[in-house]
Amino acid sequence: MADDTVGFIGLGAMGGEMARHLVAKGIRVQGFDLRSEAVARLAAQGGVACASPAEAAAGVSALVLMVASAAQVEAVLADGSEAALPPGAAVILHSTVPPSFAAALGARLEAAGHPFLDAPVSGGQVGARDGRLTIMASGSPAAFAAAAPVLASYSQKVWRLGDVAGAGSTVKLVNQHLAGVHIVAAAEAMALAARAGVDPGLVFEVISTSAGRSWMFENRVPHMLARDFTPLSAVEIFVKDLGIVLDAGRERRFPLPLAAVAHQQFLAAAAAGLGAEDDAAVVKVYEKLAGIEVKG
Repeated sequence: MADDTVGFIGLGAMGGEMARHLVAKGIRVQGFDLRSEAVARLAAQGGVACASPAEAAAGVSALVLMVASAAQVEAVLADGSEAALPPGAAVILHSTVPPSFAAALGARLEAAGHPFLDAPVSGGQVGARDGRLTIMASGSPAAFAAAAPVLASYSQKVWRLGDVAGAGSTVKLVNQHLAGVHIVAAAEAMALAARAGVDPGLVFEVISTSAGRSWMFENRVPHMLARDFTPLSAVEIFVKDLGIVLDAGRERRFPLPLAAVAHQQFLAAAAAGLGAEDDAAVVKVYEKLAGIEVKG
């Protein structure tokens, strides 16, 4: 096993940038993605192209998983990557998954001798590109030690949230609750401004210097104004993530009315065929209902 070899599965908008930072730090990266063009891009940057999850996991000191869902995590592990892991190799999970899933997976891998870090990320494609992600992590001291040089390559802050997997994913679902509600609130407010006949571009400038602003307002409203819905984070991501939030609320008998309303708006956008567009496209639900367009 090479101490400086990392396997990386999931080379999408964020994962590809994260893997690029690892390569730039002189770490040998073996990458796999279902999209051949993503694997080819990593190879062009100096990484090693792999044809399967098992190949990406062979001979590594750590395996990074940056896929979209718990189902995809299980799929890549079952498709040979877990079996191919060398003894003692760590697994770093960056995907947004239910806390119960992260806890169960962590217990299973730790029992098999693989330190496991439950480490969801925040910062989006821009944060990944700039190497300034925030990582919400929980796991054993051995997992943190094994993951430290990997995480340092693409993060600005690593929060240590406990010794047991699941805590990191719990904090991430709180973040996604707020993020999803804020995007929908921004879309609703901007659509209201357009319906009232006020220039949306001017409203954006005013609110950006006023108490009603949020990070999501300042980041997503420009997508709406430019009519640029290139998916940096897709509508379907928030259908999934707010679904995780609502499931957690049900498990704990805790009401989440704001999350439920936001989830319904993202579901409406997905039902309208907008699931693969940027999450800011949730504004189109309001535009369709009101016969207006939020445009700068």
